[in-house]
Amino acid sequence: MRPGFGFGIARDELIRDFGAQSTVRGERYAAEGRVSDIEFDADERVLRGRCVGSHGQLYVLEVGLSPGSRAVVEWALCSCPVGSFCKHAVALVLAASPADAAHEPVERWRYVLDKVLDEVAVPAGGGKPIALEFSIGAPTRYRPGTLLMLRPLTLGKRGTWITRALTWGRLADYPDSGEFDREQYRAVRALVSEMVRYSSPHSGEGMMLNGMPATLWPRLDEVLAAGVTILADSATGIRAVELAKNVHLRLDFAAEGAGGAVMSVSLIVDGQERDPDGVGLIGMPAPHGMFQVVDSVLRLGAFDPVPARTMAEMLGHHEQVHIPADMARELAVDILPRLASSVDMEVADGLFIPPTITGPKPALTVKVVDGGAKVFWSTRYEVNDQHHDFDPLSSAGLIGYRDPAAEEELWQRVLPALQVVAAAAPDWKRQASQHVNRRISTTLDAEAVHELRAIVNAVSAVDAVAVASRRTLLGGVDLTAVEVAVLCDQTLPQLDCYADLIVDADGRYRAAGADPVLSFSGDTSVPGDWFNLNVTVSVDGETVALPEVIRELATGATHMLLPSGIYFRLDTPELVRLRALLDEARALGEIDGDRVNAASLNVTLWDELLELGVVDEQLARWRANLARLATARPPAPIEPPAGLDADLRDYQRDGLDWLSFLWDNGIGGVLADDMGLGKTVQTLALIARAVSGGAGKFLVVAPTSVARNWVAECRKFTPDLDAVVLTSTTARSAVGLAEQVAAADIVVTSYTLLRMDVAAYSQIPWAGMVLDEAQFVKNHHSKTHQAARLLDVPFKVAITGTPMENNLMELWSLLSITVPGLFPSPKVFETYFRKPIESGQADDLLPVLRRRIKPVLLRRTKGQVLTELPPKSEQVLTIGLSAKHRKIYDTRLARERQKVLGLLGDWEKNRFQIFRSLTLLRQLSLHPGLVDDSARSVGSAKIDFLVEQLDQLVAEGHSALVFSQFTGFLGIVRSHLDAAGIAYSYLDGSVDSDGRARAIEEFGAGTKQVFLISLKAGGFGLNLTAADYCFLCDPWWSPAAEAQAVDRAHRIGQARPVSVYRLVAENTIEEKVVALQDRKRALFAAVVDDGDLFGSALSASDIRELLG
Repeated sequence: MRPGFGFGIARDELIRDFGAQSTVRGERYAAEGRVSDIEFDADERVLRGRCVGSHGQLYVLEVGLSPGSRAVVEWALCSCPVGSFCKHAVALVLAASPADAAHEPVERWRYVLDKVLDEVAVPAGGGKPIALEFSIGAPTRYRPGTLLMLRPLTLGKRGTWITRALTWGRLADYPDSGEFDREQYRAVRALVSEMVRYSSPHSGEGMMLNGMPATLWPRLDEVLAAGVTILADSATGIRAVELAKNVHLRLDFAAEGAGGAVMSVSLIVDGQERDPDGVGLIGMPAPHGMFQVVDSVLRLGAFDPVPARTMAEMLGHHEQVHIPADMARELAVDILPRLASSVDMEVADGLFIPPTITGPKPALTVKVVDGGAKVFWSTRYEVNDQHHDFDPLSSAGLIGYRDPAAEEELWQRVLPALQVVAAAAPDWKRQASQHVNRRISTTLDAEAVHELRAIVNAVSAVDAVAVASRRTLLGGVDLTAVEVAVLCDQTLPQLDCYADLIVDADGRYRAAGADPVLSFSGDTSVPGDWFNLNVTVSVDGETVALPEVIRELATGATHMLLPSGIYFRLDTPELVRLRALLDEARALGEIDGDRVNAASLNVTLWDELLELGVVDEQLARWRANLARLATARPPAPIEPPAGLDADLRDYQRDGLDWLSFLWDNGIGGVLADDMGLGKTVQTLALIARAVSGGAGKFLVVAPTSVARNWVAECRKFTPDLDAVVLTSTTARSAVGLAEQVAAADIVVTSYTLLRMDVAAYSQIPWAGMVLDEAQFVKNHHSKTHQAARLLDVPFKVAITGTPMENNLMELWSLLSITVPGLFPSPKVFETYFRKPIESGQADDLLPVLRRRIKPVLLRRTKGQVLTELPPKSEQVLTIGLSAKHRKIYDTRLARERQKVLGLLGDWEKNRFQIFRSLTLLRQLSLHPGLVDDSARSVGSAKIDFLVEQLDQLVAEGHSALVFSQFTGFLGIVRSHLDAAGIAYSYLDGSVDSDGRARAIEEFGAGTKQVFLISLKAGGFGLNLTAADYCFLCDPWWSPAAEAQAVDRAHRIGQARPVSVYRLVAENTIEEKVVALQDRKRALFAAVVDDGDLFGSALSASDIRELLG
């Protein structure tokens, strides 16, 4: 039964106001009884109720009706997502109307007259007045803190303020229709247009002001000027609203115990300090106003001035900040003066003692740094007897006690001093141009452009200084060490006429009293191809190292500064001539640093040089020794020692002659024959000769992987010599090093052990040291290189096939160990040889270098001595398993051998299982983790060796291919390379075509120097001539497959020798595979494919042989 409130609305009117769809759905909702709590306010003509939505939600409704029994819907609001004129409002209207309302005659006359009465009741000002009602809202989930709300009202028929006749939506969307006061409507509408950008109207609550911009305040002023009434919503606890005329914040400092202070923020409203309790902030993120309810009165106002955001937040949080006593001085001197100009403050009496400040004064600082000095100007103030320097180009207003006017007068007065200092810097013109250029790039200043042009076009530094601006002169300048000395000794005294000018200069300098004197001496008593030529420069009794003088001369400097502060001229005739002759000697490879090539035949050059100073009499005996050392060979060929069990080829006997000459003259060297030419047997021949002559022990340092091979070679070629290999550090050995090697003639150790126990090795009186695979010490920054270089051994020889393949500093590294006096300085070597040669700018220097090193480096290639050999070298490296690895392998081998041998009775039927067992054993040979994940931590000697080799090769500029049949193994290798920091490319069957192309491109371009490749993915279709090393990690069933893999690098286009290493795990199935390859190499016809796991040539007898 519908309640009747004496009004009815026809269906066609509902359709007109709500639309047909909403009307139909509303009718259904009304018929279903979804509407409840229906109320009608006859005075306000507002119908209220609740309606259940389609998903069970309960919505709150209000509908405004026109007067009369035949009412018209003027507005409709709902808490549903639609918000207004929805189906729920239709249901409410229908549920509240009499059942026969649609059939009652329309009382048009009553409606018309009611409207006329409303309209004639409009005040003479032209429309209904408007009010704005402030209210206070509780914090919400999304909005902490008290909310400040505002909503519009207008007068109703009874002369009371009502809310529904005027909404924010109407004000925002519709212009003035004449119903309301025109000025008020315009002013409130302007306010609304600002507000709706930052807040949304809330039904029955109004608009939230907390996040409004600062334009809120001028809009409110316009509203008040238009006569809009300001109301307070008593339902929210306020009875009145006051707009403050002035609101600002003050930073207070009060005393606290133990000499400290507490800082807080006070609220000042219309000149009165207010309790900040309950203060709310308006504006986000930076507050620009506040509101506060005190005694039910809402006060709000704009901050003037707008405070720092932090101050406003301190006020809002009632925060107090404690300042320790030891910070009081910093606060008083540095901070409070800066705050005073922009922040209202109140400091308790006697809390901070005002500082005593004097200044400004000009200050010139000469700060000595490595290789020179920085000279710069500062504006200095004395604060409590401590000086504070400021960049004169910085804004003085940033520091409270700085005086901009006084600083301007100061720098104008000392402008001549700025010009004097700038003119004393030889490089000032260039530095000034850079300074002005930077200014132009940031400011596009036309005056700066004009200044730059004038400085660049200036003929001299003095002219450039004259046209420079004061700003540029204040920019400071960088000086070399000697320029600093000249500045301090000759220029700074000119500034004494400025009484208040402060000069802070590091060090004291003076000019030398006489020209430098040259002296030459030489120590020719030490046998060898090189001897020390000592050239000294004496200045006022102080000795100067010749390299330092030459370095200064090379820079074009006119003076040189000594550590004592004495400086002297470099452009004397003697020093100029000395430089020219030494440059010539270096260009010819006759001198390096303070060491002279004893094999020099350029007698005229040395005569001219020695005429420049006082000569030591020992140099007179030098010439007699030149001819003998130039040959680098003994007077007669050396017979191989009786203890050598080998027939030496002719070139190997020549190598023995050369090594013997070095040994007899106490000179080290580098044996750099190609791989495979017998460097080991030549070295053993020398050792046998030396030991037979009564020499002591020889130390052989080799990679860990070949250390035992050395012992085997010793026993093979020099069986009469006792050889021992060291396999552990002295800390892990139960026997001391001296005891271990006591009876040995040859001691073999690894580079790792040498590095770790170099102190212990230094205690043994070695007769000589051999560095096998000397590429391990090519990095002169490495600790291994330093250990080999510092070990005090009278004779050192390095063995390597690539002494200078890619990087000349690698050659220097070897020579610095074996012939340390040849090129003492790596920087000099790099400057005069490496950079010009490697850049291609000095083709004539390479033969010079070769002549320089010819006496101490012997290199023969395969093409020179064994022309029948191909340019590809191949070597099988046997690598032993670790103890844990060996135990795992042997246990599994016994199990698989028994199983496979039992399956061989039916070879064809059990083929797959047999091959699976063989594959498992091959994987175990590589790494136990390939078969059992729990054994991943056991490790693999193969991987350790591989990573060690790759690290050295990459450091030497080589590129390497690493092949394996097992992608799982390559994955483990990848993790080790990642840990070692070695970049690599990777290719297996899972890589798509794009990834494959990218990996090949990176490797070919040199971005990555290591390429990990699986057999299936890399056995064909690749051209990888960037590689000159190949590592075959596991022997493959098909020798052809190996050949094809190697041919990825060893093919047309390869410019370098290719070294191929086959890594074979000792006493495993891999050794059997290698033996099988050798015996059946001609039988393997194809590479492994999907249809035939191992190739048809593998038989049951082969399997038996593989399993031993």
